[in-house]
Amino acid sequence: MEIRFRPAGAQDVPALHWALTQLSQDLGDRHVAGEADLMRAGFGTDPAFGALLAEAGPPVAARTVGASLFSPVFSTVRGAAGVYVADLWVAADVRGQRLGQRLLAAVLQEAQSRWDARFLKLNVYDDSPDARRFYDRLGFKPAVSQTEMILDEAGCAALRGET
Repeated sequence: MEIRFRPAGAQDVPALHWALTQLSQDLGDRHVAGEADLMRAGFGTDPAFGALLAEAGPPVAARTVGASLFSPVFSTVRGAAGVYVADLWVAADVRGQRLGQRLLAAVLQEAQSRWDARFLKLNVYDDSPDARRFYDRLGFKPAVSQTEMILDEAGCAALRGET
């Protein structure tokens, strides 16, 4: 089966949303972002992310079989731009065909073109051993001496003095 990778555009928001919904269901996550959120954040004048779609079948009847959502990062430690992969999804019926690896390579190529990205980073859920094995096989290494810290929406409001 031939699979094509391409950047998602505004017209692809329904397909992107569907793929990300599938990912949330696969992970047992709460899915909050809707099509309007994706359109606003990813396809306005100053996009907060890029996205790629993997499609199978003829172009006129293509089926989405993979998707990735990613954004730029910059590291002063590395002295370079990188890309953070927030979401990576591959349809269950095409897993085991190296599509995840090929999709990550396409993300890196797109990020190199956009931001001269020289590294790739992502997070893996602790309760997702299959995903962890996949990333280990690709050569990803856990960040040592680091803890991911998140300030939620209420915390951001408090930081701005809006409480």
